[in-house]
Amino acid sequence: MQLILDYLPVVAFFVAYKQADIYTATIVLMATMPLVPLAHWIFTRQVGRVYLISTALVLVLGAVTLALRNSLFLIWKPTLLNWAMAAVCFGSLYIGEKPLIQRLLQSAVELSTAQWRQLTVIWGIFFGVSGAANIFVAYRFGESAWVSFKLFGLLGMTLAFMVIQGVWLAIMVSRNERKSTSGAE
Repeated sequence: MQLILDYLPVVAFFVAYKQADIYTATIVLMATMPLVPLAHWIFTRQVGRVYLISTALVLVLGAVTLALRNSLFLIWKPTLLNWAMAAVCFGSLYIGEKPLIQRLLQSAVELSTAQWRQLTVIWGIFFGVSGAANIFVAYRFGESAWVSFKLFGLLGMTLAFMVIQGVWLAIMVSRNERKSTSGAE
């Protein structure tokens, strides 16, 4: 459900682009993007910083895109957000008591300190690659291909990453359980 809600503005952006142009799609994105943190607030009484930052980036870069009639500002938004997330992941390995991903997921999964660090590195790499892929597609294949990639490519990458992460987590949890069971005997 959350993934659908998170991608609703991107779907609206895609549909608007196919019906009109990048500037109409930008207006639609700017209008729908604030609905995501609002919906999160209504359902959970919490709003993650990533949603707020992403919304702020859409509003600022969308406004610049419209004012200057240059879509590159909006095109760079996913890259800036992903690279910022990568930097936060990698930075959290050295700043603070726990890596970022451990702070986010420790209530759901039990991992060793080394495994939390590995998972944080994996997330950092994913965000870095996603940001690079966004710019690569935009500059290599043009605006229309980028709009499709923004919806299908980045969503596909995210879903594939979640599956891979889920498999990795299952292996690590299983390994940890075997170690604790063999150590308890």
